[in-house]
This record gives sequence, structure tokens and C-alpha cells, in this order.
Amino acid sequence: MKRDMTTGNPAKIIVNFTMPIFIGNIFQQFYSMADTIIVGKFVGNAALAAVGSCGTLVFLIIGFLQGLTAGFTVITAQHFGAGNMRAMRQSVVTASVLSAVVSVILTIISMVMMQDVLRWMNTPSDMYDQAYEYIMVICGGIVAQVLYNLLSSILRAVGDSKRPLYFLILAAGLNIVLDLVFIIVFHMSAGGAAYATVIAQGVSGLLCLVYIKKKVPILHLCRDDWRWNTDLAKWQMKIGFPMAFQYSITAIGTIVVQTALNSLGSVAAAGFAAAVKIEQIVTQAYIALGTTMANYCAQNVGAGKILRIRKGFWSGTWMGIGYAIATGALMFFAGKYMTVLFVSENLNEIMGYVDIYLKCVGVSFVPLVYVNLYRNGIQGMGYGLLPMTAGIAELIGRSIAAGVASHWQSYIGICLASPVAWILAAILLIVMYFWIMKQYKLKGMLP
Repeated sequence: MKRDMTTGNPAKIIVNFTMPIFIGNIFQQFYSMADTIIVGKFVGNAALAAVGSCGTLVFLIIGFLQGLTAGFTVITAQHFGAGNMRAMRQSVVTASVLSAVVSVILTIISMVMMQDVLRWMNTPSDMYDQAYEYIMVICGGIVAQVLYNLLSSILRAVGDSKRPLYFLILAAGLNIVLDLVFIIVFHMSAGGAAYATVIAQGVSGLLCLVYIKKKVPILHLCRDDWRWNTDLAKWQMKIGFPMAFQYSITAIGTIVVQTALNSLGSVAAAGFAAAVKIEQIVTQAYIALGTTMANYCAQNVGAGKILRIRKGFWSGTWMGIGYAIATGALMFFAGKYMTVLFVSENLNEIMGYVDIYLKCVGVSFVPLVYVNLYRNGIQGMGYGLLPMTAGIAELIGRSIAAGVASHWQSYIGICLASPVAWILAAILLIVMYFWIMKQYKLKGMLP
């Protein structure tokens, strides 16, 4: 099912498109949450901390590829919005080729460098072996991750946010079953959780492929579509790589935070890991809203409807702020009680660490709305490099906060690193948005 986002009520379109992505993101979190819960309950806190410490590396690698595929398919959405189906199919071809090449290169580089990276991160010795085993399996499965992210991005580019959700629900269930089998039955520890994640993600990608082949005729490729278009590939790389680097810059900042955290020991790391998993449950809505805005803006830029883009930003902002206030209060007052899902030993001590983190981020969700909404929306409008400056601001903010916290051995300081980064990035993105709208007004495209 395809959806034209260039007509109809913007607020209604944004809500209807965002909800399946949000639910899908929640189920995607079940991959890592199932890993964390089952590892924490059946293997121990050291393994929990190992999986948690690898989360930043997974974000760096997979986040880069998510940004890349999302950037490539911005062009797909723009051509779809303009009604140019042939150019849209050609963009699918170049996106597929470029994604395949990059994923193979990244697999090789990440697996070769991983031992050194874990040492640079000061990974504690009591969790090093399990962390290495877990992340190496994830790196080996990069191609499976790319398959789903690329195909789901293509479906969303033509307005279908529901089918990727359905396939993720099935894959999330498979991931939980495989986690239990590998860890409890075969005693595979953290590595078993990684295998479960990769297999489940690969299955969801294959389901997307089968669905496109059987049910989405506008994406069926003919021989002419496979003619290599260098100009189109350059255009996609111009948007795709800055989006990928944007994700990477953010991930590097979290690695800096994780490095500072590792100096406080495995108990603090386990508490931080559990808190991040709890936070990620509610923050998936911001990510979903950002994904929606990227596709909404891309289609409307293709159709030349800039006023609709401005209305979409307005609607999305107020939706996000309302959600941020509600979930921020929930995290501040009650989030810590979800710790029991992840921890089976030292519960009270770890819950204290969880509570500190969730209070720090819970009061800072409003800036996060702007970061996700405006960064993705601006990228969807075809601006690849501008949002990278906001990513650099995030990196600077996180690095300074983490560095100061590490010097003073302050867990609270480490927890404040993300809020500082969100505030800096949000300010820059708001300024960028108004500057872009002013340029469109000068061109006579806005009243």
C-alpha cells in the first residue's frame, strides 16, 4: 500500500504514518531488550554490562547504515512525490548497489578493528570476552541489518509504513524465541543473543523483499532501470553519507560517554545499560516522528508544496512536545521500577543508578523532539550537510560533559551528557529551519 503525503490534512497524515513506525520501532527495540533481559536474568550482571557497553558500538555501525539507507531513499520519496516513477525505480537500483558495497566494506573494517576499539573504550576485564563475542556476531550480520533497513526505507518512501511494522512484529517474536533457545538451552551467553538478533533481522528483511515482489508493482524493476546512473548515485551519496555521518557523530558521542562510564565499574555500567533500555522504549516515538517528517518533507519538496512542509513541522512539533511532557513525567517518577525486567542481582543498588539517569533525561525530552523532528525534516528537504553541524554540536556537548564527569568520577555528570547534547543540537536546528524557510520565502515559494 502506497500513500501520497502531498494532499490531505498534514496533522492526520503525520499521525497515521508515525504510529506504525513507532510501534515498529518498539518491536525493533525488543531485539536488544530481549537480549538485555534474558542475558541479565540468566547469565548475570557482567554479561548484562557487556551487552549494554556494546550498544554504543552497535549504534555506531548500524546507525551509520540506517542513516545511509534513509538518505538514499530521500531521493526515492522525492521522485514519488513528483510522480516520476521511472526515476524512482532507478533510485532504488542505485541505493541497493551503494548499500551493498558499503555494508561489505563496513563489515570487514569493523571486524578487523573491534579488539582495539574495545580496549580504547576501557572495557572492564570481567566483561571483555563476552562484549567481544557479542559485537563480532553483530558485525558479521551487517548485511542482514542492511537488507531490512533499506527495503523498509524504500517502502516508507512510497508511503507504506505498515508493512515494515508487520514484519518487525514477526521478527521480534522470533528473536525472543531464539534468545531463549540459544542462551537457556544451548548456554551460548552473550553471543547467543547476538545470533538471535542477526537471524531475526535477516528474516524481517526477506519478508520485505517477498512483499515488494508480490504486492508493490511500482517497485518492480525492469531492464532499463538497471542502467547505472552516475549523476543519480552522486545525488544520493550527497544526501546519504551526511545522514550516515550524522548518526555516526551521535554514536561517537555515546561511545565517549560509555568510555567515561566504564571507569566507574561494571555495576554502574549495568545500571546505565538498563536505564538506557528503559529510556529507549519511550524515545522511539521521537525517532518515528523524525522518520515521518523525512518522508513527508521529501514527497512535498518533490511536489513543490513548501507551505505544506511548514504546516507539517508545526503539527509535528506540538505533537512531540505533548508526548515529551507526558513521558518525561513518567520516567522521572516511575521509570526506575522497570529495572526488575533487566536485573536479577544487586537490584536496589542498580535501581539507584537507573533512577538517576532517568531523572536526568526525563526533564530533557522537549529538546529531543526538536532534534529528531527538525534534523530529519531538513534532511528530507534535501539538505544533507547542514544537519551535520547539529550532530557536531551533540558530539562536542557529550564529549565535554563526559570528560568533566570522568575527571570527577561523577555518575550524575555522565547522565547529563545527553541532555547537554540535545539542547545544543536543538538550538542549531531551529535556527537552520527558519533560515531555510526564509530562503523559500525569498524565492516566492512561501507567502
